[in-house]
Parts: sequence; structure tokens; C-alpha cells
Amino acid sequence: MNVKEFYLWLVRCVSMLWCHRRRDAVVYLLSFNDNLPFILAVKAALPADQPLIVFYRPQQATSAQYLAQQGVRTILFRDGLRFALTGIPRVMRARVLYCDNYYAFLGGLAHPRNMRIVQLWHAVGAIKKFGWEDPTTPLRSASDQRRFQAVYDHFDEYVVASPAMGQVFTRSYRVPAHRMQVLGYPRSDRLLSPQWVAQARAKVARVAPELMGSRVILYAPTYRPGVTFTPPQDLAQALTADPQAKVVVKLHPALAQTATTLQAQLGTQVVVADQLSTSELLTVTETLVTDYSSVAFDYSLLPNAHSLLFYLFDLSAYQREPGIQADFLSWLPGRALRNSQELAAAIIADQTTDLRHFNQQWNTANDGQATARVVARYHGSATRGND
Repeated sequence: MNVKEFYLWLVRCVSMLWCHRRRDAVVYLLSFNDNLPFILAVKAALPADQPLIVFYRPQQATSAQYLAQQGVRTILFRDGLRFALTGIPRVMRARVLYCDNYYAFLGGLAHPRNMRIVQLWHAVGAIKKFGWEDPTTPLRSASDQRRFQAVYDHFDEYVVASPAMGQVFTRSYRVPAHRMQVLGYPRSDRLLSPQWVAQARAKVARVAPELMGSRVILYAPTYRPGVTFTPPQDLAQALTADPQAKVVVKLHPALAQTATTLQAQLGTQVVVADQLSTSELLTVTETLVTDYSSVAFDYSLLPNAHSLLFYLFDLSAYQREPGIQADFLSWLPGRALRNSQELAAAIIADQTTDLRHFNQQWNTANDGQATARVVARYHGSATRGND
């Protein structure tokens, strides 16, 4: 028995000891910070005697502090002996267990019938392959594959924003289609809220006033784990093809050095906006340049979404690893830009991207009311006690 198998065995043993306890809580596993309004909406929907517990990854300490200030109980979450012995008993209190990501310990968790485990994924749509469709998964050991599937099978329901995303989960996780609940993603509601958009723009005006009144071009590619992201040498020239535009670069924090180098190449047109989140910057962006990132699905919901450009200079390599959805190029809004010359031409042309079909496919149920529907489904009977 290797370390991972022992850990899952321990999780199994501890969870079975607590399997018959009264389930009187809602538990949320937090590794992304863009669903905090939903968490607070759940808290508001629960009766006073039904606790809400948020287990958070270390990188979400700031979000946890904010939730704690709002009266939510938060607990630092790291896989290991301590979590197995002290965290699992708390998890086993859950009537509803929300997960915003893949959590390996679920593969060993005892799953009582009156505990509903719900996957609230951290992206609206899918461009990259994952799960069984990831080209590396078939190369993993049989024991690894069993562990993966055990996690996928634990989710009773998957909250999705569209039938298209439901089909991706069905294929990628090999789970039944009836588990998909097309309710919309709560995290999308703010993008359709004039109040939130106005607040975000006001923050941009305070932090980076030079962006206001200018054409803003935001370059926000996906994070490539385990590799060094080296953009083409002529990318900076392409991004500054419109001399009147301001350019913002938003890379993953792990790529800070790459971002600094690219920003230096952009000259006087660059605006460094490290204090602003990608979502906040999207509210003033006229042209979003991305590649395989889910940021495209968010941007397409905003009223200011003008042009969405997919700069795919490494498409051939990315198709091999980690892989992209087989039909990606068929539903792409606009053509794939394969080199910096094509990107520069698209920036100069500044044509409006028709996002209607894109949104119909991926943002089907994202109408600003997703939080209300999800809360109603899982907490509409919260006051009636245990199932």
C-alpha cells in the first residue's frame, strides 16, 4: 500500500466511524475565490441552528478571512493526517457538501445516502481536456485510474451552466448524464449585475485611472502547469498594434518574471494593474486576447465585450498535451489566430465578435439568477432538518 492508498484508507476508516452521525451542516471545500457571494447566500438561507463550514486551501487565506468576518466558520485545509483525523469528522456532518474542484480525499470518503455531494466547478465552460479525456490519464497506473474514478463517482450532482458543459463532464468523468443540473454558475451572476460591474469599474478608475477612456486590450492566457511559458518574441509588437490602446498583461502569479519581461517590451502602452483582479479588468476591456482560458466564457457575458481574440500560437503542441476539446475550433467565436501577424491584424481591424452562439452554447443558464436557483435546489427545505 503506497502513501496515497494509505491516506484514502484512513479517510475511509474515520468517515465510517462518523457515518451515522446526525447531518446538520453545510460544508464547502474552497480552492477558488470567485464564489464568495454564493457562500454568503447559502449562509443567509440556512436556519440559525444549521452551521456552514468552509474548508479552504492555504492560497485562499484572504478569502477565508473575509468569510470569517461575515460570520462563516472557516478551517484551513491541507491533505494529511491532521485533516483525516479532525477534518473528516466535520465533513461527515454535511447534509450538502460543495466542492469547487477535484479533491482526492473524496475517493476514500464514506458516502451516506443523506449526504449530497455537489460539484460546483471553477469554470463555466471547457476548452482544455481533463479527466478521462486528458491524454495522460490512460498512461497512469490502474490504481491511479481507480482513485480518479472513485472521486468522480462521489459527486451526486454537477451544477453546470449549459447542456454542453454537462456533456463534457459526462465524457470526462464517465458519470451518468442525469447527474447534470443545468442551473447556471453562481459565480457568473456578478458579471450580469449592473451594480457589481459599476463597482468594479469604479475600482479600476481608482487604481488604474489611465485605463478609463482608452481602448483597453487585456492579454490573459491560460496557466500552463509544469512548463515555462515563453510567448513569441513579436507578441509585444502585436499587442501594441493600435498605438492609442492601453495594454494590460494578466498572467498566473507563478509567471511573474515572464509578465515583467513582456510588460517591459510593451513600452509606454502598458498599464501594470497588479492590484486588480482579472474579473475587475474585464469590465473595462474592449479587446480580450486569450487562448485556452475559461476567462473567455466570463468576458462574453459582460456588456462591454467587444472583441474576443483567440491567439493560439502553440495550438499544435497544446492539442497533444494537455489536449483541447475535439470540437473547439468549430464553436470558436471567430477564427483561430495562429501567429502574431494575424493577431496584430485583428487588433487593428477591431471588429465586433458575435458572441450570441458562443453564449447560447456555454452560458445557457447564466442569466444572473443562478445563485437563487442553486440555493433553492439544495436549501429550499433547509428548515426541515435531516432527510
